[in-house]
Amino acid sequence: MKIKERIWMKALLTQGFGGSDQFYVGETELPHTENSEVLIKVRAAGVNRADILQREGKYPPPKGVSTIIGLEVSGIVEETGRNCNRIKKGDRVMALLAGGGYAEYVSVSENLVIPVSENIDLTEAAGIPEVFITAFQALFEIGQLKDRERALIHAGASGVGTAAIQLCKAIGASCIATVRSKDKVEFCESLGADVVINTSTAKFDKRVMEVTQNVGADVILDPVGASYFEKNLSCAAFDCRWVLIAGMGGVKVPEFNLVKMLTKRISLTGSTLRARHDAYKTELINQFIPKFLPKFNSGELKPVIDRIFDIQHVAAAHDYMEANKNRGKILLTGL
Repeated sequence: MKIKERIWMKALLTQGFGGSDQFYVGETELPHTENSEVLIKVRAAGVNRADILQREGKYPPPKGVSTIIGLEVSGIVEETGRNCNRIKKGDRVMALLAGGGYAEYVSVSENLVIPVSENIDLTEAAGIPEVFITAFQALFEIGQLKDRERALIHAGASGVGTAAIQLCKAIGASCIATVRSKDKVEFCESLGADVVINTSTAKFDKRVMEVTQNVGADVILDPVGASYFEKNLSCAAFDCRWVLIAGMGGVKVPEFNLVKMLTKRISLTGSTLRARHDAYKTELINQFIPKFLPKFNSGELKPVIDRIFDIQHVAAAHDYMEANKNRGKILLTGL
């Protein structure tokens, strides 16, 4: 059956907000492909913490975006809109989405699609767009990280963390990562982190000051939030750019002294990527592709894949992430 004759597609849907048991495999309408969009037959979809929040009803999709969960996919282009001129039918691609990834097909602006070379496994490519573009935005667009500067990457073994460590090393910046278990220390070291701190056995702020000769971190990539707030203040360097991208450790700081932020001239920026306009995401991708895509083709950068789950086991995939077991990306296939 030709794709244009199809009306329905398979997708992971939810019965309501709640736990991972809310998922079921069902059918939904095939997305339309507008003039500047491409239709992708999904090979794999990445699992992100934002997916868990959406499933729980805490992170709704932007207005007009598919309610199907999923922020990144890889696959083969099935159709292109009449105004598309960069991507063509049959291309191997990966894409950054605002939603809709847990499905058999997804329609997305051509500008948010990234080519996948034959040197990159197409399934594993689904682990690149969301985490690498998020890390790129935080470290370079907002954090303005330079070579020989020091970056502090919290949750270093997460998807964004593994991407951030690699990007730091790719430009010659020093990378200090934090994790919460011994095995993740060794894992982050294998990715090139200069120093890895196990926060279950050491106070990371004191260790950061030790290894930087009391200078501190020039850029802090922080998905943790409240529980690390005071320690981040303590180990931030003068003119530190602190980028908050999530609140895994809480979002309410009961009390803190503003003097440190003033005297150290700290810039604290909160940022999310999903709700940004396509023009902003397009600009990020246009900067990312020439600078870093060749490094994926050469093997210098790589998606770090922990586990691949079939869609029938999506609940197990979400439970695995919620238990903080993953080291790198979790993917879903069989869509």
